[in-house]
Amino acid sequence: MTDDGFPPLDQLTPRKAKLEHKALAAEIAAADLAYFQEDRPILEDAVYDARKRRLLALEEAFPALRSAASVQVGARPAARFAKIRHRVPMLSLGNAFADEDVGDFVQRVRSFLGRKAQDEIVFTAEPKIDGLSLSLRYENGQLVSAATRGDGEEGEDVTQNARTVAEIPQALSGEDVPEVIEVRGEIYLGHRDFAEINTRQREKGLAEFANPRNAAAGSLRQLDASITASRPLRFFAYAWGEMPVPPAATQFGVVEAFRRWGFRTNTLMVRCADLAEMLAHYRLIESQRASLGYDIDGVVYKVDELALQLRLGFVARAPRWAIAHKFPAELATTVLEKIEIQVGRTGALSPVARLRPVTVGGVVVTNATLHNEDYIRGFDSKGERIRSGEPPDIREGDTVTVKRAGDVIPRVEAVDLARRPADAKPYLFPTACPACGSHATRELNPRTGKEDAVRRCTGGLICPAQAVERLKHFVSRDALDIDGLGDRQIEFFHTDPELPVKEPADIFTLARRDAANLKKLKDKDGFGAQSVAKLFAAIDDRRAPPLNRFIFGLGIRHIGETNARLLARHYGSFAQLRQAVMAAEQPGSPERQELDAIDGVGPTVVEALLEFFAEAHNQEMLDRLLAEVTPQPLEAVASTSPVAGKIVVFTGALEQMTRDEAKAMAERLGAKVAGSVSSKTDLLVAGPGAGSKLKDAARHGVEVIDEAGWFTLVGGQAAG
Repeated sequence: MTDDGFPPLDQLTPRKAKLEHKALAAEIAAADLAYFQEDRPILEDAVYDARKRRLLALEEAFPALRSAASVQVGARPAARFAKIRHRVPMLSLGNAFADEDVGDFVQRVRSFLGRKAQDEIVFTAEPKIDGLSLSLRYENGQLVSAATRGDGEEGEDVTQNARTVAEIPQALSGEDVPEVIEVRGEIYLGHRDFAEINTRQREKGLAEFANPRNAAAGSLRQLDASITASRPLRFFAYAWGEMPVPPAATQFGVVEAFRRWGFRTNTLMVRCADLAEMLAHYRLIESQRASLGYDIDGVVYKVDELALQLRLGFVARAPRWAIAHKFPAELATTVLEKIEIQVGRTGALSPVARLRPVTVGGVVVTNATLHNEDYIRGFDSKGERIRSGEPPDIREGDTVTVKRAGDVIPRVEAVDLARRPADAKPYLFPTACPACGSHATRELNPRTGKEDAVRRCTGGLICPAQAVERLKHFVSRDALDIDGLGDRQIEFFHTDPELPVKEPADIFTLARRDAANLKKLKDKDGFGAQSVAKLFAAIDDRRAPPLNRFIFGLGIRHIGETNARLLARHYGSFAQLRQAVMAAEQPGSPERQELDAIDGVGPTVVEALLEFFAEAHNQEMLDRLLAEVTPQPLEAVASTSPVAGKIVVFTGALEQMTRDEAKAMAERLGAKVAGSVSSKTDLLVAGPGAGSKLKDAARHGVEVIDEAGWFTLVGGQAAG
């Protein structure tokens, strides 16, 4: 067995590898969903990373198993601000929590580019500022607009507020200033300025800010620009959006140009020739963290050469050429007062620790995740985590150490058994759903032959907690993102006798039903005429959601943001997706072949889709919902390219670029990349050593070209 408990790769048959890959992919997808969407981690960081590494190792050893990765970013802009659509999306970064993760990142970059160990790749390293991302647009050197990140594609218009920030130039100086340039960076507050703001808040009898980031965000997002002007906001420039002609060929050179043009840039940004230099600079910045005078939460590494950044491109919604190396999470000690069970939309029973309030890393924490029942049992005699799940356990009344994993999600890290109350009793995890009373069971994991760590309610549609959580998911920020319809409002409407919301379609009939009711929503506690008008307007604003958000919002198991986007890109409309999946129930059908061939959509996702659309009640729910909303196709990517909308398959050895690079290029040009050839395939790009896919192409009458023909077809866009 390997160090992580897996059988050696050379002992696996293709069938065993496929079964293990399927189980791992499902486990990782569930962990991603729990972590990124529900703030409810079900795997420890080290365990999650081990699963990811194993998945990648399997895909390297068995290339037919390759699948897509998943990341998330952003939140939709608030309705009280006008909106600005970013010409170039503002993306998030993947995270590294250990030196080994950074080494893996460097190796991934080398592998993608086909570089050998002796080939130099220069990286930049700079502090990761803990503030609010901002994009500044200049035309002919003059500031014309400023926008927050928002959901990465559309942000809040804070132009007037940004004009009050002293470190944001109103006009750029220099002979090489482009006609159009979007400079991006971070708005933040220094520690001393933050303390002074909170002093003034106390003197006025107002609530204090929890930390400098919250204070900076609140200061920039004021409707009254004079309030923003009264607060000493600062700005570091480090990135860019639209910029037709960069002033330099490297990341470092462009940031130097920013400084010439009048921006403040971070003096701790350096170039690093290898991994050792990157980690050494990380240690230096970490040692200076407390004396910088502003908050940082890690170090960002980027490939320095812009041409290589272009080749590397993006995966999901993050660049392949950059990563954030986060600092170790801060710890605090407090008392666990109660353990409560929350039921998620998939029926998962998740234990939550209710804590005596404690400040961790500048944030007051009252809740922490306990992951699952095995996690509750898994402390050893020294109060440290163990794998076996044997007693001693964690109990209500224990004194615990709380850690903010990745400086975001609090979790119970250790228990002080010496301070355990004498009357503390072992916690008995429920075997019945606390919401509906149905049995709660642990399914058998096909990979390990053991029970899954997660216990799930078997109540399904009769479980009110699952229904409520599905509705919360549907309106969440990464799905339809309806302003004014948060968790509290969903819970209210779900039980309201006059305006019940039991399924998504009910949300869009609220205004009509309210108009027909004698008792109006505006007259109920917590509402008013203005808030109701805003809510109904926000709901109407979501009647034409982007297709990927609509698919994600349906809450189909194993369909996260990445798979929702893949499906939206591939099928173009919900009607086509629905029709294709229903037809794909027939094994061997062209629709099934097409679905199986979508690159990144594995068998777990296919089965989840088939199961969802096979349920009559889901079809009825969709009919009612689609009578109210019209999902919109994603904006065409490079729609003028000759391969836009075509299904392309790559096979054989490629000489000018790696296989991953070829796929990334095709997707940038609007093509849909598949992993196998079917009757739906439009084009096969075949390099030397192409095998069975050539025969499949001949059988289906698919056009075949070589690598040179590909570059000719797409306009000579060589890999560089």
